[in-house]
Amino acid sequence: MWTTEKKLAFILYKMTSAWLPVSTRMPFASKLRTYWTRKIIAKCGKNVNIETNAYFTPELEIGDNSGVGVNCDMCGPVKIGNDVMMGPEVVVYTFLHNYEKTDIPMRLQGVEKPRPVTIGDDVWIGRRVIIMPGVKIGNGAIIGAGAVVTKDVPDYAIVGGVPAKVIKYRKQQAEDEI
Repeated sequence: MWTTEKKLAFILYKMTSAWLPVSTRMPFASKLRTYWTRKIIAKCGKNVNIETNAYFTPELEIGDNSGVGVNCDMCGPVKIGNDVMMGPEVVVYTFLHNYEKTDIPMRLQGVEKPRPVTIGDDVWIGRRVIIMPGVKIGNGAIIGAGAVVTKDVPDYAIVGGVPAKVIKYRKQQAEDEI
């Protein structure tokens, strides 16, 4: 929920640090972004890295040692676990436009009730991944670059494609190497 304090913190975040260079070029920039992020979101763990121009709303929860990539966009209730790596330009949707009525233009039908997105621990999300409303990504999963995730992802699955499908499992890969 956007309180007056959170709105002010968000404005200051956008004015002072959202646009600063990536953390590899200017390490203190991430610390400044994280400082403001803590004042905006519901939960912010330890050692969190927020990259350039990330957009989020107060419903975001992010666990320890996790990062939000450059130009990521997360609106609504999103819960990110611990040790999550997120590439650039990831988009997480938690609601869509209503479209059921054909006698009313879709733009006038409003939006559906938000459906939370949950990302487990130790997840790697590649560049330009799109995650749709209500999706749960299991622990240890890898989401390949450019994937569109429309369904839940099991623990330790490696998924990719449009729509995203399981390619293999990390545990299976480890067993195959033995």
